Amino acid sequence: MKQTILVVEDDKMIRDLISIYLKKSGYDVVEAVDGEEAKEVFLSKHPCLIILDLMLPKLSGEEFCTWVREQERNEVSIIMLSAKSRIEDKINGLKIGADDYIVKPFEPEELLAHIEAVLRRTGQFCQKITYDGLCIKPRKGEVLLLDQEVKLTKHEFNLLYYFMENPNTVISRESLLNQLYPYADKLILDRTIDAHIKKLRKKIEENPAVPKRIITVRGMGYKFVTE
Repeated sequence: MKQTILVVEDDKMIRDLISIYLKKSGYDVVEAVDGEEAKEVFLSKHPCLIILDLMLPKLSGEEFCTWVREQERNEVSIIMLSAKSRIEDKINGLKIGADDYIVKPFEPEELLAHIEAVLRRTGQFCQKITYDGLCIKPRKGEVLLLDQEVKLTKHEFNLLYYFMENPNTVISRESLLNQLYPYADKLILDRTIDAHIKKLRKKIEENPAVPKRIITVRGMGYKFVTE
């Protein structure tokens, strides 16, 4: 599973350069050009790490960093980028929640080394799968839809996790039954999957009657759609 990194930088040349190097290194990359857009992308994509410029329009990097820490505390890592090189600026950045602080200008290889070091320390907290604002955290047993927690039963959680681990793949009812009830009688529980999915749709679909995430593939099973 690739880790997602959010690059928040208003300078397009720098943003593109960082994104190119990150993608070549195997990361999924999402971008934002200002602090307000960064909030929207953060809630939609739930990144594992944020590369954050401090001099941003609309909302400063410091304000965005503080907001992020209020949302997910220490579940996402933050590396600040800044032309401010005074020791006081670095200390302030670390105090408000940054995991690392890099002074501009910098070499892309240097940034990658810092990213790898930060993720070695904090990566165990970032075991999550996210699609279009829906985020599942198997390590914590949590599901978020944008910034709202979704309460699921054990079977609903396991069902959603299995779907999100296998996106855009048709999964038969038999496979879903084996996943949830490996030792049960299929004949007794055949319609149970339909009931679980109906309840799950009510919790994660905008319109459960016309689902867009978990769709029925007639005669074959179900598919979790991300495309």
